[in-house]
Amino acid sequence: MKISLAEDEEQLNHVLTVAMQKSGYDVDSVFNGLEAVNHAKENAYDVIIMDIMMPVMDGLEAVKEIRAMGSKTYIVMLTAKSEIDDKVTGLDTGADDYLTKPFSLKELLARLRSKDRRNSEYSTKEIDFDNLTLNLDQQELSSNNSISLSKKETNLMRYFLLNPNKKLSTKELFNHVWKDDDETEDVVWVYISYLRSKLASIGASAKIEGDKGGDYQLVGADHD
Repeated sequence: MKISLAEDEEQLNHVLTVAMQKSGYDVDSVFNGLEAVNHAKENAYDVIIMDIMMPVMDGLEAVKEIRAMGSKTYIVMLTAKSEIDDKVTGLDTGADDYLTKPFSLKELLARLRSKDRRNSEYSTKEIDFDNLTLNLDQQELSSNNSISLSKKETNLMRYFLLNPNKKLSTKELFNHVWKDDDETEDVVWVYISYLRSKLASIGASAKIEGDKGGDYQLVGADHD
């Protein structure tokens, strides 16, 4: 899993980053809300961990900005306050979960493992973008008409739909879809070709841009 950590306390930021990296997670750490927003614009994250009290832009405003971009990334808020109002405000702003400081590393890592399991089991049934809908239960891609997908095609399309308009590297796509398989990164291009063909066959206006071995990007009809 790729994680963005926004925490302005340098020591805590370092401790959390090292602990998550030792657990096998890819972590980008930043120290204010604006940096978190900018990173979220350019990168695909599975989880964003966001402190509320930060300089430049606080965590609540940063979450609003990230959600306004259309991001569906799972967000965990960190707060030093225990009042219920802070928790409610964070959830209403667009966060999915919260941790109240001080919290244990074991608890944070347990929540990340739980989230990882939910990712593999599909936490939502449908994902939409542009005139495109992916039904995860039925492994069906729909636009003007519908077409069935294989499990790998579904996993790959899901990742694109969760990160529209972001450039995703061949390596990143491979690690998310084929990380436990005996394949090479060349398989990504093969499945990109499959998906392009199926998008065209159902009359989707969304398309996957990019060349073999490079970055790929799912864009909609209004893309420049």
